[in-house]
Amino acid sequence: MSVIGLPTPDPAVLAGAVLVALTLDLVWGEPPARLHPVVAMGAYLGAVGRRVSRASGTPARPCFEFWSGALAWSLGAALVGGLAWFAAQAMVGPSAVWQMLLLGGLLKPLLSWRMLRDEVRSVEVALAQSLEAGRQRVGRLVSRDVAVLDETQVREAALSTLAENLNDSVVAPIFWFAIAGLPGAAVYRYANTADAMWGYLGERGGRDWTWAGRWAARVDDGLSWLPARLTALGIAGATWVRNFPAIRAEARRTLSPNGGWPMGALAVRLGIRLGKPGVYLLNPSGRSPEAADTAAALRRCGSVVGALAVLAAGGMLGGWR
Repeated sequence: MSVIGLPTPDPAVLAGAVLVALTLDLVWGEPPARLHPVVAMGAYLGAVGRRVSRASGTPARPCFEFWSGALAWSLGAALVGGLAWFAAQAMVGPSAVWQMLLLGGLLKPLLSWRMLRDEVRSVEVALAQSLEAGRQRVGRLVSRDVAVLDETQVREAALSTLAENLNDSVVAPIFWFAIAGLPGAAVYRYANTADAMWGYLGERGGRDWTWAGRWAARVDDGLSWLPARLTALGIAGATWVRNFPAIRAEARRTLSPNGGWPMGALAVRLGIRLGKPGVYLLNPSGRSPEAADTAAALRRCGSVVGALAVLAAGGMLGGWR
């Protein structure tokens, strides 16, 4: 295979790289912050975001803010995609095994299952100690005010984050890696990080993002559309056909066109309620989640990651026959 006259890894190498990345994630977790590409993306977005957004309480300039945000986002995406493309080209060599190992090492920081799993599990451990400990721990996962959450709401916040970020941090990066190689995964993670930092209707952190973050939010919506539904399919598993109408109905209860799909699938699959006070309530006829439901949710989401690993192994072995 080739891209613009330069060689690129074949599908078996790409599949093997996914397996390597998932293995590295399971064994070692996250690289140091100083070496983490997503941290670097966040640093760029933080610095530029202060220039394209307006201070809270100052007059709005919708056209300027929107196009400034769009341009700043696009420049960052071009830089991220270009660096990833050149890095991937540098991995192409005579040995397919080395390509697989090196490309998998580059892909690993763009996906994160172990950290997500451990953070959600730690919320349950903290709740067993005290409600305040649970609030503090879940505050690492969500941007809402955790000081007013009760035990059920703390658990709901953790489980909602688990389902939504299974897509954002695992399924979608792998999906875009399969579609467009390392640049696809890198640009997706950049877009998702930009949405997390800029994609707000209104004020956050003393800045108003209504217009400056609109481009970032819409691009992330588009890139996450199909992966979010595939994530919901993975969570639902064998119950997908039977529960699809219910999952679709729950997904429509959220403002996000994508986040409600994996969250709704988890709520329906486990028979629990998942809500964010004043924003949404999924599967309202379900029961309140308990500690056992956190364990069940982690197993269910872990099975999705396991299925991705099996598919990657099958693609690698099938391509090398």
